[in-house]
Amino acid sequence: MMAISSKITGMITAMPMAEAALYDLLSWMSPSYPIGAFAHSSGLEWAVEAGHATHRTSAEQWIDTMIEHGSIRIDAVMFVHAHRAARTGDTDGFIHIAELAAATLTSHERRVEATAQGAAFRRIASSTMAAPALTMLDTIDDDALSYPIAVACLTAAHGIGLEAALTAFLHGVVANLVSAAQRLIPLGQTDGQLMLRSMRERVLEAVVEAIAIDDGDPFDQLGSTSLYADLACMAHETQYTRLFRT
Repeated sequence: MMAISSKITGMITAMPMAEAALYDLLSWMSPSYPIGAFAHSSGLEWAVEAGHATHRTSAEQWIDTMIEHGSIRIDAVMFVHAHRAARTGDTDGFIHIAELAAATLTSHERRVEATAQGAAFRRIASSTMAAPALTMLDTIDDDALSYPIAVACLTAAHGIGLEAALTAFLHGVVANLVSAAQRLIPLGQTDGQLMLRSMRERVLEAVVEAIAIDDGDPFDQLGSTSLYADLACMAHETQYTRLFRT
């Protein structure tokens, strides 16, 4: 584990990035970027009610599973392929990845969460950044545009490297789930920061693993063993009272 951690740290710290690109990336992945992420919990709300995430450790384990074996891992794979296609100008390949990403959204609420944020990200980016950067998204309807696809497109178009872009994206996703856990369980601010710090290596490992995949068929690179987390997304819409949309 120490060797892996050292390798990850070396790769991340070695990534060159111009100050302007870093500033833009921090802006896009900031909680203040108005895509409505605060309204979603990826089924965590049901997990809390069902007693599967009742304190910091169990909530962290739930999110860990999503990173290593669940929907977050799938989003990372889709992000990598979309970023590569956008960077090389492969429009047909990009559209194929976008369609596959939408097909991986296995429940109504999972699709609502991913596409609501994806569509919002496109709208805000189109209004605040150079419009040509998002031309590859023109043929994708709002209800079929997954969030990781939209972010991958914009970051690639603005020359932000894959490692940095994916790291920032995954950090934002995980930080939003930690924020949801703080409100649901509830947890204090210190617990939230302890969770983020504890999951740092898992996120960085996920980045290294995702960017190491080849340019083969992304369908063959997918896979999830977090059925319970997927079922949580489905069960959430049946809860009597809900704080989150998903």
